Amino acid sequence: METQHTENNFEEFEKYDVLSDRDIFTEIWTSPRRVFKFINDTQYEKHLYILLFFGGISRAFDRATTKDMGDTSSLLSIVLGAVILGGALGWISYYIYAALLSWTGKWLNGVGNTSSIYRITGYTIFPSVLSLIFLVPQMAVYGNDVFRDVNYDSAGTFGNIIFWVSVFFQVALSLTTIVFMVIGLSEVQKFSTGKAILNIILPIAVIIIPIVLVASLFWIF
Repeated sequence: METQHTENNFEEFEKYDVLSDRDIFTEIWTSPRRVFKFINDTQYEKHLYILLFFGGISRAFDRATTKDMGDTSSLLSIVLGAVILGGALGWISYYIYAALLSWTGKWLNGVGNTSSIYRITGYTIFPSVLSLIFLVPQMAVYGNDVFRDVNYDSAGTFGNIIFWVSVFFQVALSLTTIVFMVIGLSEVQKFSTGKAILNIILPIAVIIIPIVLVASLFWIF
């Protein structure tokens, strides 16, 4: 009886291409589909909420940059707001987006539920989390101007090189996050790449189109 139980455990173990914690964060760069398949198959969640926390911080800094918050807020208030509010509330926005992806994905015959998509999202944003490292030298060189619409050419040659190199890596990591999201979602939903891209776009359309229509009605009347 004990032998049979051991054999069953062994068979369960053999079903998966087992990855260690270290493998998850190293092989994701070269074999992302393999990593996302393992995460989805085993419901791997270690470090998930830490990633979502820092992902929320990264998104908060992105909003601060696009909205030129440096014009009205100090650097300290922007940083504190991003860490406290962005980190604490970021997981909520990711959960809502995962729910929307699950809902709109069903229109395309997707099989992923909110929990599985939420789980995979936490690991697809790993590059964006790493991009926070490159925000530090930008703020060290230009301070609050990072969050303003200004020309970045006043820090001297060395400072400008540091700034633009860090910006390059940030952009590269942001694009990698998008690629990971497409791959991860295609694995969870069992989609082709094209369907996964469409699934990513649909929730945005579902939210934006009604807002535009309502705004148009108010404008007409």
